[in-house]
Amino acid sequence: MSSSRLLTTTLRNTTRRNTRNILLPTTPILRTFTTTTTLSTKDTKMSTSPPKHEMVYFPSLTSAVRSFGQFRKVIHTGLYSQLVTMEIPVGGDIGNEVHMVDQVLIFTSGEGKAVVGGKEQDIKASDVVVVPAGTEHQFYNTGKDKPLELVTVYSPAEHDPRTVHKTKEEGDEEEDAGKDEAPEWSRQSTDVNEKKGLVKEEGGPYENGDDGRHGRKVE
Repeated sequence: MSSSRLLTTTLRNTTRRNTRNILLPTTPILRTFTTTTTLSTKDTKMSTSPPKHEMVYFPSLTSAVRSFGQFRKVIHTGLYSQLVTMEIPVGGDIGNEVHMVDQVLIFTSGEGKAVVGGKEQDIKASDVVVVPAGTEHQFYNTGKDKPLELVTVYSPAEHDPRTVHKTKEEGDEEEDAGKDEAPEWSRQSTDVNEKKGLVKEEGGPYENGDDGRHGRKVE
């Protein structure tokens, strides 16, 4: 288990024991969402390999009418960042934790309370909260009748690219068991990625036949 996961688990267990003390120009890839639940906590349609050098497009991702349907779902993992949707039920929370990566949370629906580094802030749809790496944080849904929904960006990645957690408890169980780890390629430095040929200043071509240039040749 990574040091980030171990610290998060420790904080989570502490939280469970002391809940009263905590304040409440090419064709892009088009990705859609589903609220269908499955017995698996991994989306087998999501790749575990580094992403191709092409646009990934999410229509109306921050729309207030969208319902994500799961507590957590990874929707894209890049070399230096990861995009995740979350839905916190009424009366629920994300969980008291510390990440070793930066996190940006973009709230799309509902209302709640953020506690970051001991500072409290009421939050609502359209608000953004930045959590610097190594900072203790917690987010609560304080609304009375609808989920608190958000899109969050980790930099670099925090979760397995295939992760889908229907509930917070499901996510906690996988994290505690070390089954929700970010891939090694998503935690490498720019220098390492350049040496491995995963990124090129000219945009391509790449060994796998991928090409991120506007003027690439079409066979």
